[in-house]
Amino acid sequence: MELLKRSTRPLCFGMRVPFNVFDKGGPMLHYRADLRPLFFNALYFATLALAWFFTPASWMWTATLLVVLFITSFQGAVQTHNAIHRPIFKIRWLNKIYQVVLTLVYGHPVSSYVPGHNLSHHKHTQSQRDVMRTSKAQFSYNLFNFFFFILLVAPDIMRADGAYAKAMRDRHPRWHRQLRMEQIILWTFNIGLLLLDWQKALVYWFVPHFFAQWGIITTNLLQHDGCDEDSEWNHSRNFVSPIFNFFVFNNGFHTIHHMRPGLHWSLTSDEHKKTVSPHIHKKLEEPSLFAFIWRYFVLNRRERYDGTPFSPKPAGKDESWIPTPRETPMDLGAEALEEATRELAEQVRLKTSSKAS
Repeated sequence: MELLKRSTRPLCFGMRVPFNVFDKGGPMLHYRADLRPLFFNALYFATLALAWFFTPASWMWTATLLVVLFITSFQGAVQTHNAIHRPIFKIRWLNKIYQVVLTLVYGHPVSSYVPGHNLSHHKHTQSQRDVMRTSKAQFSYNLFNFFFFILLVAPDIMRADGAYAKAMRDRHPRWHRQLRMEQIILWTFNIGLLLLDWQKALVYWFVPHFFAQWGIITTNLLQHDGCDEDSEWNHSRNFVSPIFNFFVFNNGFHTIHHMRPGLHWSLTSDEHKKTVSPHIHKKLEEPSLFAFIWRYFVLNRRERYDGTPFSPKPAGKDESWIPTPRETPMDLGAEALEEATRELAEQVRLKTSSKAS
């Protein structure tokens, strides 16, 4: 036991957690796999600096930089999703700083991803309390739904985010302060870059950010439209290409993510193969994202996952869903409640004790 005590470091709230519980992530990270998204986050800022300070000599060079910014900004949106489900650092203040970094990569306050995704979509998938339910996509030509889904759900997302932020001002002031910090820093950059050079700001800052936000919201349409939200296994569509999942940090494995939202992204591929694949309908394991987009949207084959005709039911009105922080203590990103971290530490203690015995 003395050896165990020497091999621990503070996680947060003064508690100590063994390094080896989290896949040898070292003194800072829970999982070493998070070095991959951190690399792409750094690549985003490096590319932005290159585009800003060294004017491209040709349109091909400009296009190349934009492609990298589009990809890495979208990866920032994906990592935002991962980080609010499972903060990557062992120390809370580092997770708070990282949420600010992701805010600048993604172009949207990371904390505001919590209400719409963690608390609305995950807790009430495809119901009237899910502000991003795909039944809101009612265009007869499905490609229009693909391009404009963000416009169909964004007003409801913004209203829900605002209502949740207002409620958390008194219920969870620390979370509210983190949100305000992210908003202030983001708008400082927005205004500052516009004043420095509005044309560069528009092309290299705002456009990639909009693409990232469009991409992460539209992903919800790809992953749930035509699925069965009441099914134990067939509620989500998965995109299983290894190359695709390398760049989106396993975001293609969505069924296991809904089953175990706190599972680290680096473990979802193996868990999908072991837990989900034997039971799920095989058409919900898509080998190619782009082939699916071509068939489902461009060719307008909007079908249920089993191939039967599909027409979404009327979307109806959103229902109130705002929980108290104590109802969702582990769903608040860097500002998870203290009891959630104590629960994690207790799980670690029990696991370590069982191994020792």
